[in-house]
Amino acid sequence: MKPQIQASRRTRTVYLTSLLAAVLSAVPSSAAHAQALGQAAPKLVLKESVQQMPRSDTQEVRVLTASFKPGDKTVFHTHRSPVTVYVLEGQFTLDLEGREPVVISAGQAYVEPPGVKMTGYNRSATAPLRVVIFYVSEPGTPFLDPAH
Repeated sequence: MKPQIQASRRTRTVYLTSLLAAVLSAVPSSAAHAQALGQAAPKLVLKESVQQMPRSDTQEVRVLTASFKPGDKTVFHTHRSPVTVYVLEGQFTLDLEGREPVVISAGQAYVEPPGVKMTGYNRSATAPLRVVIFYVSEPGTPFLDPAH
């Protein structure tokens, strides 16, 4: 009986090895290679051409976080440079003057245009909202300018 058990294990091992090889061959080679090495592979969330970036020799990069309780909103404001918002949790609604509202969900990003009056909201009555904000400006430039 032992020889049958060993043969059965050997057969399963060969089968599983073949199955693993078939699965890995279906995965794009760069992702499979990165996974095989235990490396994280970046995932593109947003790619967009923008205008009105700062042109000075030195720029200040800011990464901010913001948490909104249900019903919270930002002040009515503008930005001097493009602002990228990445939603970690919840849904972010952005009302831009003269445009349709934009809703950004968790895992999505949006570039807020400079010079446009806007307000951001957590329209949920129950769920929190958490965002990460990326902003490049000339040093010392205010993050936002309140609008009237």
